[in-house]
Amino acid sequence: MASLASLSIYTVPGRAGRAESVKAPRRRRMAVVRAKVREIFMPALSSTMTEGKIVSWTTAEGDRVSKGDPVVVVESDKADMDVETFHDGIIAAVLVPAGGTAPVGAPIALLAESEEDVAFAQARAQALSKAQGEETPPPHAAATAPPTMAPAPATVTAPTNGIATPHAKKLAKQHRVDISNVVGTGPNGRITAADVEAVVGIQPKPKAAPPPPPAARSAPPAGIPLVAAVRQPAVLPPVPGATVVPFTSMQSAVSRNMVESLSVPTFRVGYAIKTDKLDALYEKVKLKGVTKTLLLVKAAGMALAQHPVVNASCRDGKSFSYNSSINIAVAVAIEGGLLTPVLEDVDKSDIYLLAQKWRALLKKTRMKQLQPSEYSSGTFSLSNLGMFGVDRFDAILPPGQGAIMAVGASRPTVIADKNGFFSIKNEMLEMGVLFLSATINDVEIAFYTNRRHNNVLTIMISNI
Repeated sequence: MASLASLSIYTVPGRAGRAESVKAPRRRRMAVVRAKVREIFMPALSSTMTEGKIVSWTTAEGDRVSKGDPVVVVESDKADMDVETFHDGIIAAVLVPAGGTAPVGAPIALLAESEEDVAFAQARAQALSKAQGEETPPPHAAATAPPTMAPAPATVTAPTNGIATPHAKKLAKQHRVDISNVVGTGPNGRITAADVEAVVGIQPKPKAAPPPPPAARSAPPAGIPLVAAVRQPAVLPPVPGATVVPFTSMQSAVSRNMVESLSVPTFRVGYAIKTDKLDALYEKVKLKGVTKTLLLVKAAGMALAQHPVVNASCRDGKSFSYNSSINIAVAVAIEGGLLTPVLEDVDKSDIYLLAQKWRALLKKTRMKQLQPSEYSSGTFSLSNLGMFGVDRFDAILPPGQGAIMAVGASRPTVIADKNGFFSIKNEMLEMGVLFLSATINDVEIAFYTNRRHNNVLTIMISNI
């Protein structure tokens, strides 16, 4: 043991030349006891998370916790998640209260191993709080005006018969000034118009200050996207009487992703699809929990299986990858933001299994309890606003994906059959697909969206 001295044996000469074993004297070592205090850090709950917000603490200072117990609920840019402790101990100090934010990796609480270590942890928490308070930037020193230089005394010289400029001669004649008595200040004593005006007492007109040169545009630092380097518009002052509400972590992430999406080249195609057979199938399966959105998801997955390039992803801007799985992310609006839970292996799952998975995902989505793998593994997205009566809309392509499908409402439409008779019995569904032009060419889009080219998606939806 570290607190006990080790015993060493050595020999000394004894009687009759025999060696005798003698034990060395004990040496006591001073044991240094240190308080065992661990930090609970702000975790990275997603690949895009840079800071997190404390929603609530499920434990209080002084509570004893065990390894694996949830201690705090953190709001990331995607969901609210329970954060567990990796050690046994006592919550000695909470560094970031509920409602506060902290960057990823920053300490948010201190965990003491025993009650004897609590006092040390609390003192450490006070020191951390004091250190953070002292990290305020020093005030900028007031800019001091440069000292005013006194004008140099004018050198008085005697009048000379120097050469005068034509303008100076004209002014001297107009004001009846003897040009020979004027002191020239020009090169080599040359008399200028300003010299004549000084004799007459005419004040020279002040010269207009030249406009300031335009500021040189510097190249954006390495690693910053070109869109981020574009000058942002000036922030307007708030309207009098308005309430300013800062973005939540989720709203900030949505805004950041939308700006990133606008920097990639995309194009949109739209078309209408008959939904008579789709509506008939929905009437048969809706009592088993199958929604129209799930039917569209299944149809899109079956079409993607025959057009894998539409299911491709581009994440680094230099290459795209064919995904082995067809995972469709479905946009779901929740209070304060938007989430995209992912249905995995859509082409391999039957519609009833998809409905079961979707109910579980939807419940976790509304509670903001999705795991990172449940919202970040999508290869294709679908947004359905038809349930709200929206005819058509343009969706925004999520970062890293190759396409997103926007679904509008189905409405009765007057159409003509092959015999020339008009009918309003058919429902037409407005659909639009936004594609990443870097990964998908026009021919692939035609095969995926055009009925005349044996469009798989149209056939799937019409005959699912």
